[in-house]
Amino acid sequence: MKNKRAYRCLERQDVVMGSFVLKTTQDDDIEDIRIWRNEQMDVLRQSSPISPEQQNSYFDQKIWPSMDREQPENIILTFFEDGKRIGYGGLVHISWEHRRAEVSFLLDSTFVRDHSAYGQYFSVYLSMIKIFAFSVMDFNRLYTETYVFRYDHIDVLESSGFQLEGRMRKHVLINKEYFDSFIHGVVNEK
Repeated sequence: MKNKRAYRCLERQDVVMGSFVLKTTQDDDIEDIRIWRNEQMDVLRQSSPISPEQQNSYFDQKIWPSMDREQPENIILTFFEDGKRIGYGGLVHISWEHRRAEVSFLLDSTFVRDHSAYGQYFSVYLSMIKIFAFSVMDFNRLYTETYVFRYDHIDVLESSGFQLEGRMRKHVLINKEYFDSFIHGVVNEK
């Protein structure tokens, strides 16, 4: 059995909220993450499917070594309900100097089709990632980039305290069509 992976910069490797747990991603999480990413490429900054070898290589070269740094660029977390892996995300593009990060989130594809379930899970995740970023890590600010056609995602962001801060016009090309991206943010109100 492999050692449990942990970020050196974190005193706590998880956040618990009722039946939900958000914790440091482990080796056995990454295949589900790869599958979900490949199934939902249209909402990600990913232009082609990821092979199992590419996924393992990415984690071996970028994620696992960064866990020993005092200031990793990304902190990748897996989202569980009642012990079942249902999503992942974390804090990415971290600016330690400015105590801010972009929020990343992807839910198990089977839940994405159910708008009500998606909204509930995403709302819980946002509550947990704010606890993680603001209480555990003492960050000042979180932000997101969301493609304009993700109406349900945007509604949950805004109902969870994220404010619309900007619109990047024709920012992404998906299936030969340009789409705008919205930037939302929330500040730690200590």
